Amino acid sequence: MSLTWENVVRIATELPEVAESTSYRTPALKAAGKSFARLRTEAEGGLALRCEMVEKQALLASGDPAFYTTPHYDGYPYILIDLDRVDAEQLGELLDAAWWLVAPAKLRRERELRGSQ
Repeated sequence: MSLTWENVVRIATELPEVAESTSYRTPALKAAGKSFARLRTEAEGGLALRCEMVEKQALLASGDPAFYTTPHYDGYPYILIDLDRVDAEQLGELLDAAWWLVAPAKLRRERELRGSQ
């Protein structure tokens, strides 16, 4: 099943203080005002999602066609995701990890105390 931006928003807004916004005039998601995902309108399309560089390298090395990069994103902690190919459960895990990277420390602590929702 292909995922849509609406699916991404639905999954991500289950996380604390996530709001739909814009970034570079494209749809984006922010946690407490900090961007962690954006729907690309460039020719290659896809979802640009914040991640650790090690995670990016592992996803690219996996050979899974859902994950790719472009020269623009080389050296940056963002993985590009083909929403037509990514598994919904894996996308949920990646969105959660991206949230942890950008959420303020206070918000992360609160979530940990509540049991990681």
